[in-house]
Amino acid sequence: MEGLNQVFWGNTLYAYIIALGVIAIGLVVLRIVKSIVLHRLRKWAESTVNTVDDFIISIIDRAAMPALYISVIYGGIHYLVLPEKVASALRAVMILINTFFVLRVMTMVIEYSLISYLKKRHYADPKRSEVKGVLMIINLVLWCIAIVFLLDNFGYNVTTIITSLGIGGVAIALASQNILSDLFCYFVIFFDRPFEIGDAILVGDKSGTVMEIGVKTTRIRSTSGEEMIFSNKALTDSRIHNFKRMEKRRIAFILDVVYETPAEVIEEIPGLLKSIITAQEGIAFDRAHFASYGPYSLKFEVVYNVLTSDYNKYMDIQQVINLAIFREFAKRNIQFAYPTQTIFSAKE
Repeated sequence: MEGLNQVFWGNTLYAYIIALGVIAIGLVVLRIVKSIVLHRLRKWAESTVNTVDDFIISIIDRAAMPALYISVIYGGIHYLVLPEKVASALRAVMILINTFFVLRVMTMVIEYSLISYLKKRHYADPKRSEVKGVLMIINLVLWCIAIVFLLDNFGYNVTTIITSLGIGGVAIALASQNILSDLFCYFVIFFDRPFEIGDAILVGDKSGTVMEIGVKTTRIRSTSGEEMIFSNKALTDSRIHNFKRMEKRRIAFILDVVYETPAEVIEEIPGLLKSIITAQEGIAFDRAHFASYGPYSLKFEVVYNVLTSDYNKYMDIQQVINLAIFREFAKRNIQFAYPTQTIFSAKE
């Protein structure tokens, strides 16, 4: 027993054994809790419908358990008598570690809330990349607050630092107005959702599929294959046509027939066009009329609705209609008109 009372670096051997025992027992207990209790809780959470319990278990696994492991080690070391500098350094490290885990929990809560918000708004399968940009900005703000908190705990004059940052921040804000404008427009796109990744959109005379929505720019793959990059402000200031959200497509086209067509045949053409269009599936016939007298032809206007937003489906249907019209007009000897000009000359 006398050997246990021998002093090494300011602590007895008995104190070292106690410290190691606290650390070992604490780590073993935490390991048992993680492998048995947490494992059973995870299985139970998987059997439930809601996702809140899964999220809570995820926080325990990713943040609470690592923090407890570090706390057990710190508790064992704290039992020993340490030099003032070493104790201060350990306290500073623990403050840093605790701040990190608090920020991790806050980030996880915010991420879960954002995804839940998108699901409640019925946005199908919210894209991780879209949430990622918002989280990056939120993390930046949280870390700025955390740094101020740490500096205050370490004895620095935070008021002077914040004042200096405030003056510098105004100068930076004035110099980066366009960047900040795009950043705010990113939040508008994220929450208002005029389009999502995968949507086919038309902006001005440019059309394509949205590939990525970034903090400053949005990337669109054009129909011809190249990548187009728009600033977020340019998109929010533009009139955007989102074809993916189109429930049906209204189609109107004109047929030109020669003036030499007999009157009785002209009367039959609207009914003929109607029968051709109504024979197709997936469309709703609207009207077919002898619309007007053109400069070189009789004009028939046809309108129908394709009951899908799929452009390829529309083109397949229009092709079938065009072929059917061509065949039926050929059977009845109805001639299509083309731009011509007839000149009558008087005989002398």
